[in-house]
Amino acid sequence: MQAIYIMWFREVKRFIRSKSRIAGALGQPVLFLIALGYGLGPVFAKAGQGDYFQFIAPGIIGMSIIFTAIFNGMQVIWDRQFGFLKETMVAPVSRLSIMFGRTLGGATASGTQGILVLLIAVIAGFRPVSLFGVLLSLVVMFLIALLFSSLGIMVASQLKDMQGFQLIMNFLVMPLFFLSGALFPLNNIPPALLLVARFDPLTYGVDALRYFFIGSATFPIALDIGVLVAVTTIFLMLGSYFFSRIEV
Repeated sequence: MQAIYIMWFREVKRFIRSKSRIAGALGQPVLFLIALGYGLGPVFAKAGQGDYFQFIAPGIIGMSIIFTAIFNGMQVIWDRQFGFLKETMVAPVSRLSIMFGRTLGGATASGTQGILVLLIAVIAGFRPVSLFGVLLSLVVMFLIALLFSSLGIMVASQLKDMQGFQLIMNFLVMPLFFLSGALFPLNNIPPALLLVARFDPLTYGVDALRYFFIGSATFPIALDIGVLVAVTTIFLMLGSYFFSRIEV
């Protein structure tokens, strides 16, 4: 337990110290939020779909979390290249504890990033339907962060260079984001596209956020939470397995 806390504290401290990383991670979500939210708002309203800014804000919050969480895996490669990972691995603690600590730290950092985007969205005009819904959405945000933080560490455990990780993550992250329904409703899309979206775990995270923030959802909330918990558990198990076999 102490090892988990130490690794968690280290990841959170590294996130807080990296002000440029925080500012950079906020840039893209804010751009999407303002440019798309207000730029496509009139078109969305004319189509009879309501306020697009209200619709898109939960999706952009999900985007900020997944980008920060999944790229947390880069720290594993960075630590491997500079020898810190080797020093950690030879410590008299289990690799499972190290992995859980890093994952929780990454999830805390990316969850905090999501909260910052939420605050910016509220300042820009986003209005959640209830305070209780906002509190429940924080749980969903942490589940999303935990899921993709473990995925990032799992992938990073199999790679040794930054370039390879960035290529794989860009190939993986962008489809996950664009197919999640973060930018468009899933109600009337072609069946083939909806089928693909159903296999995207971020779809259920964004849908749950939308339910708690604005009271609208495509799937039952029990299904959203159930899928998030199940997939998070699977990725944590896979991440633990691959991290335990990492060669330093």
